[in-house]
Amino acid sequence: MNGLDTNVLVCYLTQDDARQAAQATEEIEGAAARGEKLLVHPLVLCELIWVLETAYGFGKAEVLATLERILRVAQFEITDKDTVWQAFADYGRGRADFSDYFLGHANAKAGSDATLTFDKALRGSKRFRVLGP
Repeated sequence: MNGLDTNVLVCYLTQDDARQAAQATEEIEGAAARGEKLLVHPLVLCELIWVLETAYGFGKAEVLATLERILRVAQFEITDKDTVWQAFADYGRGRADFSDYFLGHANAKAGSDATLTFDKALRGSKRFRVLGP
């Protein structure tokens, strides 16, 4: 099984660079045709969301739809998928970034009572304790 880097997934999804998009498509769709899975680490998903929002102007609804498609594709083996789904749900309802929610769930899974942050968008989230006023 091969893992995917963020830039390969971005090229496949956006098709913004013809040469690289063709290579990404060949690898991803070729693996699917052979019945091979591709490993997608949660860090790749965090980076992907950031790139789609900042470089491509995706809104939250577009990001959620894209992320959900990735999570539902049987070909992609998502590391710690249950935690990713939990973060996906919080991201859909909340005001903070997907990466924050993933971190909160991952830390809770590892035994933390709360993740300390200064991010006021996480105020009220049960996995975080917001420092400061």
